Amino acid sequence: MITTIDLTADIIDIRDIIERVEKLESECHEWDDNIPSEDFEAWNELNTLTAILNELEGNGGDEQWRGDWYPLTLIRESYFQDYAKELAEDIGAVNKDATWPNNCIDWKQAARELQYDYTSTEIDGVTYFYR
Repeated sequence: MITTIDLTADIIDIRDIIERVEKLESECHEWDDNIPSEDFEAWNELNTLTAILNELEGNGGDEQWRGDWYPLTLIRESYFQDYAKELAEDIGAVNKDATWPNNCIDWKQAARELQYDYTSTEIDGVTYFYR
């Protein structure tokens, strides 16, 4: 069970956000209009996470929730270059154990090229990419 979502993480899994929203909704449902002061932080977290889901709702992706599709993974902009390298290795585009010319790849440029296939969103002032 997810207890909080790190909205500064390199990778955010939308399923974690959904799980947390469902948990908070079940807790908040009991409050009606009278939010106990000790639970105000949870209420704020629910509103923040719901806003993120609303922003991403219907933007394609691999995760269906409440009748809409959501992108499965959000990749932090500052991590995108590492993500591009890991993706290239995972799909066999490069051999991570190889030397030249694989160790000469301009990963900054490769990441920029890959970003053309992604859409960006902003979460608390941090840019994340998804598709």
